[in-house]
Amino acid sequence: MPIDRGIIGTRTPEHSVRAERGRLRFFAAATGQNDPVYSDVEAARAAGHRDLPIPPTFLFCLDMEQPAPFSFLDDLGIDVRTILHGGQKFTYHAQAYAGDTLTFSTVVDDVYAKKGGALEFLVRTAEVTRDGELIAQLTGTTVVRQIDKETSA
Repeated sequence: MPIDRGIIGTRTPEHSVRAERGRLRFFAAATGQNDPVYSDVEAARAAGHRDLPIPPTFLFCLDMEQPAPFSFLDDLGIDVRTILHGGQKFTYHAQAYAGDTLTFSTVVDDVYAKKGGALEFLVRTAEVTRDGELIAQLTGTTVVRQIDKETSA
């Protein structure tokens, strides 16, 4: 069943997350960020940061901490077994740091189909703010493979 284009412009409930130093250090190590500004507070301060800076792409991890992060798919009747990660885009406006409480507000930007409707694309953007200041925009594309229910049984 095609995704209703009427969802374009709809928002999911906002959620807020506090960035913790330990998780930032773990993420930096796991992604090969060897620069000590991502793991050592003194090195970060010596480099002009007020605390450990949030490494690139970690904001996506924080966004996934919302209650039921895939509930929007359930609400649309989309089976998670039919989805693929279609891409991500990050636009940064300010640096976020350990200790910051960040608020995520997500809107559906677009829904479109390819391959005669066999693949549908759901594009969503989360605006990340700190005390009302725009920190970043995270755009993610989810690909939904439409399954013919009559032939898949």
